[in-house]
Amino acid sequence: MPITTLFFDLDGTVSNNFDGIARCLNFALKELGLRELSDAEVLPFVGPPFRESLPRTFPGIDAEAALRLYRQRYQEKGWLENNLYEGMADAIRSLHLQGFTIALCTSKPRIFAERIIEHFQLARYFDGIHGPELDGKFDRKTDLLAHLVAKYDVAPTNAVMIGDRDKDIEAAKHAGSQSLGVLWGFGSRDELQNAGAHRIIAQPNELIHTIHAMA
Repeated sequence: MPITTLFFDLDGTVSNNFDGIARCLNFALKELGLRELSDAEVLPFVGPPFRESLPRTFPGIDAEAALRLYRQRYQEKGWLENNLYEGMADAIRSLHLQGFTIALCTSKPRIFAERIIEHFQLARYFDGIHGPELDGKFDRKTDLLAHLVAKYDVAPTNAVMIGDRDKDIEAAKHAGSQSLGVLWGFGSRDELQNAGAHRIIAQPNELIHTIHAMA
């Protein structure tokens, strides 16, 4: 079955927003009187919804208050503490010109994802930018990707979820789509393999020929 539709993760796949995420998360924790996290401790928070991950690390935390504080700093400066991965803009542009339907499927709130994609001048190459709403709707990537497969009216096997974390691979498995794990982000090869990624690549310049090989 030919691949027609590509769903890209954002953080750790299209761009590296680790500094912004870490600084905003530690800002929120400090404001709540909690200990700040090292970069290594922040890493597991990149990807999963904070509403789920924060209470596991900080039992009893007011997750909604933490989210408000995080977003307070993020909307001012955190979203700009961000860089495109080298080669990603060219790869996305080329895939668009080759006729693929391309959509963003991120755990970052949609309003911030839209701002970031516009900032990097990539919006013209995406058929849609999708992420959770601020009220938590579509916080789970499994729910979001299943929704998008239906929204774009694509047979699951004709779609590929491209991302750097196990949550991306698990969402693809749940939706019945193919999955492509990438190693330039925040997840390890073991994480992606254990989640069941169909393919794993190390560099953005491998994207195009790998996607064609999955057809």
